[in-house]
Amino acid sequence: MFMQRRGIPSRARLREEPAVNLSGSGQVVTLLDEKQKILAKLFPRAVMTALTPEARTALPAVMQPTGIISILSFPFRVGRESRVMLINNTVHRVERPTREGSVPNNDIYLMDAGQMLQISREHFRIEQTADGYLLTDRGSKCGLAVNGRRIGTGTGTLSVALCDGDVIAIGTSVTPYLYTFVAGFDNIRR
Repeated sequence: MFMQRRGIPSRARLREEPAVNLSGSGQVVTLLDEKQKILAKLFPRAVMTALTPEARTALPAVMQPTGIISILSFPFRVGRESRVMLINNTVHRVERPTREGSVPNNDIYLMDAGQMLQISREHFRIEQTADGYLLTDRGSKCGLAVNGRRIGTGTGTLSVALCDGDVIAIGTSVTPYLYTFVAGFDNIRR
């Protein structure tokens, strides 16, 4: 016998649940498989948190209150929002149109409102590896730093291991765009 609350089977029941055919598609999955797919869409595999007011303002409007970038899948690509409009001498972000079948160049677009641009259109990517995480410069103009170590064009280093708690500085050594990397539970190293 299993316990059920509000129509949701208990954990024990989900483990025992036989495979089912979904909507006659011929695809056989268990309820546990479906649960894992749903959770993967809701819970980030890692996050980046804004450390400065400028870093928070660079985020899309829906992320600004928390200052958190959720990384739901890898590789995760970061770049500058190039669709802007000048209204009353203030730079405003213009909503990026989505077209069916088109693939964006970045997973997140940051707004660089500085006089000297720090963030390139295709700046860097984060990948998950068997050993943890890897940050790679994507040919950015200003490069970036991880815990003060410069990487990018002209440094001789294009990739660096990324660990829980590392600080990512996007741009030159004077950039205001600072973020802390927070590893997912499966890759936290002490």
